[in-house]
Amino acid sequence: MAIRNIVQVGDEVLRKKSAPVTAFDEKLHELLDDMKETLKAANGAGLAAVQVGILRRAFIVDVAEGYFEFINPVFVKTKGRQVGEEGCLSVRGKYGTVERPRVVEIKAFDRDGKEFKLKAYDFFARAICHEYDHLDGVLYIDKATDLKIEGKSK
Repeated sequence: MAIRNIVQVGDEVLRKKSAPVTAFDEKLHELLDDMKETLKAANGAGLAAVQVGILRRAFIVDVAEGYFEFINPVFVKTKGRQVGEEGCLSVRGKYGTVERPRVVEIKAFDRDGKEFKLKAYDFFARAICHEYDHLDGVLYIDKATDLKIEGKSK
């Protein structure tokens, strides 16, 4: 396992749409393991493959409910509304208020290609939505209101 560099806002790769994962192999396992180590070192809640420069539809989240890997995710259903502050490992020094669904139901594959469904609430749902947006080249700053930079309103 290795800690990878986290791509920062301004790098055009963050604005590209990620391609589906087609091979559930050792290369994917290595990517996911590296992402987990990178996320832990950065003290974050989630990380998408594109944030380490890999344009594949994969992301991880590590929240109170546990550590989860999502490959080729698809939202089945969203419900409710929550508004809260978000930041991003690819947008250092900024945070803003973002509206997200309170509940999400998502279908995805695990690292071995086995499909699963999961229902997430509150912060867990927020983390999933945030990382899912990365797969389509969307950053939270595109949706944020009251964007703050180092404690000052923009």
